[in-house]
Amino acid sequence: MSSQSVSLPRKLPITEGLLLLVAIVWGTSYGVTKSALFFVSIPLFLSLRFFSTFVCLIPALISDYRKGNVGEWWKALPTGVILAGIFSCEVIGVSLTSASNAAFLISLSMIFTAVFERVINQSKPSSVLMTLSVGCLIGVGMLTWQENRIDINVGDGFILLAAVLRGIMVTTTKRFTEGSEISTLAVTAIQSFVVGWLAFIVFIAISPLSDWELPSEVDFWLMLGYLVVFCTLFAFAVQNFAVRRLSPTKVSMLMGSEPYLEPCLPLGGCKSR
Repeated sequence: MSSQSVSLPRKLPITEGLLLLVAIVWGTSYGVTKSALFFVSIPLFLSLRFFSTFVCLIPALISDYRKGNVGEWWKALPTGVILAGIFSCEVIGVSLTSASNAAFLISLSMIFTAVFERVINQSKPSSVLMTLSVGCLIGVGMLTWQENRIDINVGDGFILLAAVLRGIMVTTTKRFTEGSEISTLAVTAIQSFVVGWLAFIVFIAISPLSDWELPSEVDFWLMLGYLVVFCTLFAFAVQNFAVRRLSPTKVSMLMGSEPYLEPCLPLGGCKSR
């Protein structure tokens, strides 16, 4: 046997792989969300989705409470407010713009994240990550460019704002949780609680009494279950887990591959009750 040392294969990048899975499930969420909005209004939909997520994560909060981490829960509150803004803008935006415009504009979050990482966290992303982010952005633009033009409408404005908020969300989550003892699932639970309550307050404020009724259709609850388990519980737990281990720019770039993986779904006007 040769005395030469044998080089071992590199460890599988589990965190990066999980982020790509998030991109896949988020790519399916647009069509499922559109279908769900045939049954309920946007505020009620968001309230049900995130309250359901919070209920599923109550055991994580209890565990954190027993470890004495309650004093750090407040760190997740600002990111919950930002998350509420992201989902409100995305759900409204996809109902008012085209699939190509939405895919391109949401991918801008990669660039915004790099900017906010430099400003908020005083951390300069590596030149490799910046090059890859720009390359991804160009790729999305080539895939979504139609008829040699881009039409900008109100829905595009909401998607663009969602992209900005995504960048802020990933960066501030890194800042607030770095060095904190609060668990990843507890962060996700608190964020979900904040989104659910803010959406419910909006629902109460703008909805007539005729809308105060939960849908009875099985299809709606199956779609909601899919969104809660895969597109919220899994996706945001992975995001909050990954941002503690990777740079915000890298996290955003991997999740920004979502437009490549997204099925061709019509994003015309959503019908709500």
